[in-house]
Amino acid sequence: MHDASSSKLFSRTTLLVLGALFALIWFMQLNLRHLIPSDEGRYAEIAREMLMSGDWITPRYNGYLYFEKPPLQTWFNAATFAWFGIGDWQARLYTALCGFAGVLLAGLTGARVFGARAGFFAALALASAPYWNLLGHFNVLDMGLAFWMQAALCALLLAQRPGLAATATRYWMWLCWAAIALAVLSKGLVGAILPAAVLVLYTLITRDWALWKRLHLLTGSVIFAALTVPWFVLVQQKNPAFFEFFFIVQQFRRYLTPEQNRPGPFYYFAPVLILGFLPWLSILWQSLRHALKTPPQSNGFSPVKLLLVWSVFIFVFFSVSHSKLISYILPIAPALALLLGHYLPLIGPTQWRRHLLGQTIVVSAGYVGALVLAYMGDTPAENTLYRSYQSWVYLALTTALIGIALSAWINQRKHPAATLRALCVYAGGWFIAIMIAGNAHEIFGKIRSGAPLVSAVQAELAKLPAHTPFYSVMALDHTMPFYLRRTMIMVQHQDELRFGIEQEPEKWVPTLELWMQRWQQDQYALALVPVRLYETLVARGVPMRVIAHDPHRVIIAKPA
Repeated sequence: MHDASSSKLFSRTTLLVLGALFALIWFMQLNLRHLIPSDEGRYAEIAREMLMSGDWITPRYNGYLYFEKPPLQTWFNAATFAWFGIGDWQARLYTALCGFAGVLLAGLTGARVFGARAGFFAALALASAPYWNLLGHFNVLDMGLAFWMQAALCALLLAQRPGLAATATRYWMWLCWAAIALAVLSKGLVGAILPAAVLVLYTLITRDWALWKRLHLLTGSVIFAALTVPWFVLVQQKNPAFFEFFFIVQQFRRYLTPEQNRPGPFYYFAPVLILGFLPWLSILWQSLRHALKTPPQSNGFSPVKLLLVWSVFIFVFFSVSHSKLISYILPIAPALALLLGHYLPLIGPTQWRRHLLGQTIVVSAGYVGALVLAYMGDTPAENTLYRSYQSWVYLALTTALIGIALSAWINQRKHPAATLRALCVYAGGWFIAIMIAGNAHEIFGKIRSGAPLVSAVQAELAKLPAHTPFYSVMALDHTMPFYLRRTMIMVQHQDELRFGIEQEPEKWVPTLELWMQRWQQDQYALALVPVRLYETLVARGVPMRVIAHDPHRVIIAKPA
């Protein structure tokens, strides 16, 4: 149905060139920005400390035990640091690989399940979706989780194709079970609970009970256990407090209670989804309607209905949670891209023209909305940053508008594949626009990272004994430990290191008063303090010498 046109969309050579160009642009972005707090700096530093300590079982953050998440991404990042050195692009490489592989996997799965063009457009839709594109270039755990969950979903879809040999079905299902295990090692039980719940809900809705006979439950469970159990056993043996904190506090109480202080209304993820798939918004709604009308395969399995259940359930699951972050529903992005890929080859010139008109209105509204950036910022210096970023936003919007205009021009041509080629040009315009807007965040990110302070602080450290204490006073800075290549002693403020501090209380200073006493006694010492606290310390006459400062932090040294 999807490959009815006798004309080729692109030649093989053109496809290879486009693929190489996509890969080049995707990976060249990794070193354009500094790491920003909190996730990027945190997970880079955990990996750095793992590499430096040689302990690949027990993760630590800023020197303290850190069991909030499993270690799969930390292992990959630490290995990347070992192979390529420690730096920004190395810290983002695993995430970028997951995002890039997710695009390719969407293309492969769409092509095998729905047809070649459906696969091509599924990959195109995912690559040009701001949600997937942007998070694919940030060092966050959710991209790794989303990719391994996608791998499980796609392996299941590929295993359930009608007429597939029993051996091929078994291998695809084994891959599915392995992917679920790696999803668990990426972010915990959610990596297994969500796919299992989706499968149960799907069979209840479709009455496709025969599916369960093709899941290879016994051998799949063995693969799952073989990949997940060893680390959990080893880390529990070395750290008796691990089980309760990881499973009870982080897996259940995080979801069921508001103690993580990440609240949000039930509709929290609606704007995330709207902005995350903005280039395809009107088409996405139509693709969902089309999926509902699609009949099942000859073996009774319905790939499109599984994709629908996957998307809706995960969206609702996190919407009712007491803990919400923008990245939580990322695992639904590949499923939505596959649904888009299933529908996009059916679009005609008139429908595409209406979509482009709507997108022109959206981009025009963006031009108007970006005016507010000129008035943002609490200080003149911050306002200057926002004004600078405004210029890049306008450049990004102009790039998207050029893509829309070119797409409209191509859509008017009489070539049989003109509309489908117009879709490609349109997606390319949005892909570049997202890259421009995302990397322009470096205007803010460089300062937030603290990187401009590093050379001055390292020069000071070079003059001091190797074991000079470095305090982090009433703050947990998520990037400076990574850029300075050293940990800090926490003072009064525990932040997310509370569990680790409770296990090793001798490693921190519980009150500001005790720290000031130690500061007086230290022959040499450095400290990172928030700007407001620095002003308080000056008023209290604390002896100190400023090494470096920015709008967020001040680095001080004990005077000789």
